[in-house]
Amino acid sequence: MSNYKATRGAAWNYGGQQWKLSRSKIELYLNCPLCFYLDNKLGTKQPPGYPFTLNVAVDFLLKKEMDIHRVQGTRPEIAEGYGIAAVPFQHADLDIWRANFKGLAYTHPETGFCITGAVDDVWVKPNGDLLVVDYKATSKAGKIERLDEPWHRGYKRQMEIYQWLLRRKGFPVAEEGYFLYANADKSRPAFNARLDFELTLIAHRGEDGWIDDVLTAIKACLESPLRPEAGKTCDVCTYAVQRQVLLDCGILSSSTPEALRL
Repeated sequence: MSNYKATRGAAWNYGGQQWKLSRSKIELYLNCPLCFYLDNKLGTKQPPGYPFTLNVAVDFLLKKEMDIHRVQGTRPEIAEGYGIAAVPFQHADLDIWRANFKGLAYTHPETGFCITGAVDDVWVKPNGDLLVVDYKATSKAGKIERLDEPWHRGYKRQMEIYQWLLRRKGFPVAEEGYFLYANADKSRPAFNARLDFELTLIAHRGEDGWIDDVLTAIKACLESPLRPEAGKTCDVCTYAVQRQVLLDCGILSSSTPEALRL
């Protein structure tokens, strides 16, 4: 069994001194208000997903590569290949912006929320506008050129939140941002202790006008004494409902092993 603990200390729940509204929590609210409420208001966390350690390694190495260009003030080859006139942005707080559990941070005056998000990279154009660059790693057949799957909307919202945070902190931010995709090639005849990746840049023109309305809705959700409805496509809530049906039918009982309990 994992070290998963379902509950957290009150200081980390809404109203506590340590509570912040991260980019991932905003996405959780949009996917399932009930899970968001249970997590942030009542402190009952969702079970964590499995760590994608290979993706983390790709992310780490891409940052090291871009940091070489950052120090030298040179344009990355991938940017040259796509005709993008930009270089990695230099800023004293960049390491904080990229750090998990820290990231870009801005206190939203209308709600009082401290909004956070850890960006992968920021490039700068000759006119001073900043470009948000988000790294993604996968292994799929064919060249990755579009983000048109249903779950890609979450990727786009992620980038738009980063753009919004940078703008709220006073930086000029370009409308366009880029997803830097590393796609591992599975067509090689053997592994031979090596993976080859194809890098592609996919542009996204961000629209952050939705964010303030969502923050207002989140504030209302957290302040309400009523429990919100579950998201229609929430896997966690679907599992909970189906498990309760099994309990009601006697297929499961109170002696069901802990591994099967919520």
